[in-house]
Amino acid sequence: MCHPTFVLQDLPSGGPKGKSDDCQAIYTAMPDAGVSITISIIIAVYNDWTALQGCLQSIARQTDGHNFEVIVMDDGSTEATPEAIRQWTSSLPLTIVRQPHGGISAARNCGIRNSRGAALLFVDADCRLQANCLAALSSAIADSPQHDCFQLRLTGNCGSVVGRAEQLRLLAFQEHTLQPDGRIRYLNTAGFAIRRARVETETGLFDPAALRGEDTLLLANLMQRGELPLFVPAAIVQHDVSLSLMACLRKDIRSAYLEGRTYHLIASKGIRVRVTPRERLRLLLALWKTAGQPSIGRTAWFVLVGRQALQRMISVLYKLLSIRAAPHT
Repeated sequence: MCHPTFVLQDLPSGGPKGKSDDCQAIYTAMPDAGVSITISIIIAVYNDWTALQGCLQSIARQTDGHNFEVIVMDDGSTEATPEAIRQWTSSLPLTIVRQPHGGISAARNCGIRNSRGAALLFVDADCRLQANCLAALSSAIADSPQHDCFQLRLTGNCGSVVGRAEQLRLLAFQEHTLQPDGRIRYLNTAGFAIRRARVETETGLFDPAALRGEDTLLLANLMQRGELPLFVPAAIVQHDVSLSLMACLRKDIRSAYLEGRTYHLIASKGIRVRVTPRERLRLLLALWKTAGQPSIGRTAWFVLVGRQALQRMISVLYKLLSIRAAPHT
């Protein structure tokens, strides 16, 4: 792979010159100013350093031949950036930016302000870019000037029952929401790209009020404008869930509660992003059929349905509590 020339810099407190917010680039291997950056890969991190190591390894294995940069956004982690992560500046054009803990939306917006790429690719620390992912994405962007947003194909890691449940979920949702014209009524920032020209750099792309479900809110904003992302099936990102089932359930409870406010914002727009009861039934039947594959198994179906049911219960509870807390007129 051909990387641009880059320069190592330890930046002083206060961040890059000209930044007016709390973002601080604390360590960077910046490409030369004259080098054109095709894609900025933005990864928001909150104490996810172990998972990030695998993500950076997958990026280093890309052989697309295009210039890219990696922006790691540290959302006020309680742990300092490990030396093992800093050492990636010897083989990747990597910038590590730190901000006070403000949530994933604020972190990604800060990453945008510190990036230079013509396209912005958002992935998570526990994601693994598969072979030729960036090459396929670059081709799709170049060949589709009429599209500004791109949803990469997401897969799970079938090495555990939790991973197989994730594979089942992603297969079903992507197949269910894929449109005849190649666009998709689905947006997941585990693998989502957008042209920089469509983003207001200073205000950002994500609503900071959305502490979770920010990608669904972004999808609602696109749908409100009559847009959907173009699906790029050849650009594959694996979501490598390393949590145990119990840890996943605890995370589901917290996430579903935080997503309550986001879905309230979406409802105020009059946009429907959730499936109807009839669609949900069809999905369950399709999931059961797909779970018959030996690589997935029926156990994954029960795990997935259980997690989805728990999240739905928490969402309903949030709505009821919100109604009770609302002032009566």
